[in-house]
Amino acid sequence: MSHSTAEAMAPAGTTSQSAAEAIASAGGIVAALRNAQTAPTVFPVQPEFTNWRSEQLAWRESVALLDQSHHMTDLFIKGPDALKLLSDLGINNFSKFKPNMAKQFVAVNHEGYLIGDAILVYLEDGLFDLIGWHMVIDWVQYHGEKGDYDVTFERDANSAAREGDPLQYRFEVQGPKAELLMEKVSSTPVAKTKFFGMLEFEIEGRRIRAIRHGMAGQPGFEFWGPWEDYDLIRNALLEVGKEFDLKLVGSLAYSTANLESAWVPSPTPAIFSGQEMEDYLQWLPASRMGSIAGSFSSENIEDYYNTPFEIGYGRHIDWNHDFIGKDALKTLSEQQHRQKVSLEWNAEDLAAAQRSLYEEGTPAKYISFPKARYGLYQVDGVERDGKLVGISHDAGYLTNEQAFVSLASIDADLTEPGTEVELIWGESPNSAKPAVEPHRQVTIRATVQPAPYSRFARETYRKNS
Repeated sequence: MSHSTAEAMAPAGTTSQSAAEAIASAGGIVAALRNAQTAPTVFPVQPEFTNWRSEQLAWRESVALLDQSHHMTDLFIKGPDALKLLSDLGINNFSKFKPNMAKQFVAVNHEGYLIGDAILVYLEDGLFDLIGWHMVIDWVQYHGEKGDYDVTFERDANSAAREGDPLQYRFEVQGPKAELLMEKVSSTPVAKTKFFGMLEFEIEGRRIRAIRHGMAGQPGFEFWGPWEDYDLIRNALLEVGKEFDLKLVGSLAYSTANLESAWVPSPTPAIFSGQEMEDYLQWLPASRMGSIAGSFSSENIEDYYNTPFEIGYGRHIDWNHDFIGKDALKTLSEQQHRQKVSLEWNAEDLAAAQRSLYEEGTPAKYISFPKARYGLYQVDGVERDGKLVGISHDAGYLTNEQAFVSLASIDADLTEPGTEVELIWGESPNSAKPAVEPHRQVTIRATVQPAPYSRFARETYRKNS
């Protein structure tokens, strides 16, 4: 059995209400998620340092500095069974996974549907750091605590849920001048490594571990260290960065970076039904259930689930090891499934939806810029000739492309670039979420485009990953 330490928010299973209790109170799973009273997700970082348009341009034209210290959860997993726990849950190949390596960790439920993903860093023998949204992190912690594993956990929640400072700072620099910046600030050549490869820098006398990683599809590095060094490292980057036109990136621009690299940040996790989920929902705090937003509507929660193939994670599957959901996932792999694409929204229809705010009558759902998501799990219906053909997950404006796009999973026979579809925007009926005002649904034409949408990300970033 494992135990948890240093959980700033109440440890899982000890809050005043569990997810199971919240679902029962709401009268059902979909009702609970549709009408969740949690506030919209906010990155606890300054929204803009200059303006979000210029900050988006920076990762394409010079170099951008993104502060990741506050919005992600870290789960430190320690013990002789730590790797076994991760291998039992992850669809990934762990056969060659060694210290000083990193990978995108992906987990599914017993029925083969996606729970979520996170970055997994192998720090040293018996010690890992799992970083990202809490959905898959909760799943790993639950199994470590409930299963027969000799592991311990140290959880550092994001700053919206934690009292006090983080355990670590975490920065990312990305853009065509990112490598020049890191060479100058560390006074050493940057070691050559592949995407998600690990390397080291020395900044202001501090040894810094880093991952070759770029959220917007540009060259970049993600690195971390003890929180007490936050100001020291940040100031060094800012000072040297003047030479390279470094721009600080606020939460508004940062939240759109995934649209350029085609990472779907929070697909609906398959945790609300299926084998062992009754016990899991009793363990999970209601505060970490999340919320569903968007035009797609079904009373069956499983209609909101995704397979790994629909989100682009099929390439991560290692069939040569046992993991939860393997047999079910194998069966799913033999079926036809939707594929991930970008959707480019029609400018005239987008403008008409915005113009409705100034016209008589009930307007369209407000479309926020640069990111239009208004629930943790954004689920908008995509149609073709009145028939549902897919789901749009996440939407926003890209200054670098001068386009409003969303990431979507659609039927395989409609993925040819240039194919026209229609996206249904807004809820009917309107839910009771705090971010939802009275509005009417509208149809927005969209054109299928590749994912990643950015040509640079498609031809360079993905090729090297």
